[in-house]
Amino acid sequence: MPSVRLHSPLISQCNTNSLIVIAVFSKSYCPYCRATKSLLTELGAKFYTIELDQVDDGAAIQDALEEISGQRSVPNIYIKKQHIGGNSDLQAKKSQLPKLLKDAGAL
Repeated sequence: MPSVRLHSPLISQCNTNSLIVIAVFSKSYCPYCRATKSLLTELGAKFYTIELDQVDDGAAIQDALEEISGQRSVPNIYIKKQHIGGNSDLQAKKSQLPKLLKDAGAL
């Protein structure tokens, strides 16, 4: 992950908190975000969601995520601090997810 000045305590918390294995940066009204959260819930994964449209610095977080990963769209998904991508990327890994999540300690 490139070295970027983090614009938000929430991103910093996700990067330093070893208890956060999966971070989903989302917007509450986004159908792709709902699909991501639904799949992770269905698999029994423990994940941390940041609803960018419901936090004060959501726009700054989204800007920082774009600097870090090159992705501005949501959902923006990280597993064990590795950028996974968006919902289509997660769905494409559906058959691999149980093992990936187990290995990450998210199940």
